[in-house]
Amino acid sequence: MRLLVMVLMVFGLFASSGLKAGEDEIFVAVDRFLYGASVGDASIHDEFWAEELIYTSSNGTRFGKAELMAGMEGREPTPDEDVTVWYHSDYPHVNYVDGVGILNFVLVARNKETGDEERFLNSGVFVFRDMRWQAINWHATRKQD
Repeated sequence: MRLLVMVLMVFGLFASSGLKAGEDEIFVAVDRFLYGASVGDASIHDEFWAEELIYTSSNGTRFGKAELMAGMEGREPTPDEDVTVWYHSDYPHVNYVDGVGILNFVLVARNKETGDEERFLNSGVFVFRDMRWQAINWHATRKQD
């Protein structure tokens, strides 16, 4: 009975917050990933990207997870205090279609030393497997001012 009450409370929290089940997990996954991208943590990249990933970069190149991970081979994460560019998301929004999460947000790359920012329009398609959301498709476009 207590489990049923807890489940109903969780669904009530989703309903009252305007979030759909899974939406907050995608936001958490993206925040964790953006931290990992800031420090260059290969294990966070490996967890975030699905094996069948198709990534279209802001410079117009397209590649898969294997190529992305090869670029991180042998790298150790940068200590937080040595990171020069921190990434975060603005205006995240998730839509769901048949159990697939479609995320759109503005990626902000902020230089810690200069305060300069670059912005990119990012879209990701997520599937839930192995008890986590993974990106199977990603598209980044440099935002025009």
